[in-house]
Amino acid sequence: MHLNPYGEYAVLLAASLAGDWPDDRAGIMARTREGGMTMDFPTAPDDHQRTREVIDDWLAVVDASDPRERARLLNEQMAAAAAYPRLTDHDGEGWHLHYRDEVQPLPDVLRAVISVGTALHLTTRGMHRLHRCAAADIPTNPCSAVVVDITRNGRQQYCSVRCANRAAVRRHRARALHRCGPDGP
Repeated sequence: MHLNPYGEYAVLLAASLAGDWPDDRAGIMARTREGGMTMDFPTAPDDHQRTREVIDDWLAVVDASDPRERARLLNEQMAAAAAYPRLTDHDGEGWHLHYRDEVQPLPDVLRAVISVGTALHLTTRGMHRLHRCAAADIPTNPCSAVVVDITRNGRQQYCSVRCANRAAVRRHRARALHRCGPDGP
């Protein structure tokens, strides 16, 4: 049996959905497959909208800067998704744990997986390892992407190399302007 902790991949799945919201339920399902979830889920007409609510609730955790507030929000989300952990052996994956009932609809499963995964990510890697891109504060080109910090040193500030490079260029230009003054050298 292997223990599937739902940590990193669940948080990365949530960030993926938040950053590029699928047009329909099929798009959500495709993203869950890319994230490693192989099970089928019962279909309900409000799956797309309810899954959006799950992601919006998760974004409140991302945007909470105080660790106690993050914990409170995650505890609420995990309580709303409460189901007994279950051993399962589906799709040839080997025995592992699921934190949900087998017949739950997609939004309920994602609430359970994402909230538990986020809790595991933050408690094992650090409460500071989930935030918005540091480029969010740049007025000319703000970035609101979520950063799931899975780096070794726990200091990832930007969502991508592109945002980090743009910020470095802005800092360089600001220093050059400061040294030379607004009228040049």
